[in-house]
Amino acid sequence: MNFLQSKTWRWLALALRIVLGAIFIYAAYLKLHESWRLFAMSIESYKILPSMFWVQLAARTLPWLELLLGVWLITGLWLRGSATISALLLGGFFSLMIWAAVKGLEIDCGCFGPGERISWTTLVRDGSLLTAALLLTAWSYYGRRRARIEEETA
Repeated sequence: MNFLQSKTWRWLALALRIVLGAIFIYAAYLKLHESWRLFAMSIESYKILPSMFWVQLAARTLPWLELLLGVWLITGLWLRGSATISALLLGGFFSLMIWAAVKGLEIDCGCFGPGERISWTTLVRDGSLLTAALLLTAWSYYGRRRARIEEETA
């Protein structure tokens, strides 16, 4: 039995699911609790969306997506999909933060609503979350593939 099939890894995957899910729910709560307009200002400061329509759409929908992902991750419903979307979303956020840091932009990251500047701390935190999401995604695909192989050989 390899590590990805071990009981230790299953417990670790459960912990990753709960931690990532709780962080997504917390981030969504903060953005929904504050005005979506404040979150829109954080999004707009990256200067990547072509118009205010897209900025406002992102500010109104991203928190709901984060909330849904958090619930899916914690409950384990649609694990492969929610883990994959989480990894893609965190990868996108992390890439934008790196881009902004390299450009020297002193802007809010928008991670937990307004008021948190991009810094080495936010980069390490979000990089760690991305790593956790990638591990969970790999594990969810590996587990499904392994189960299918075992069914075919039985």
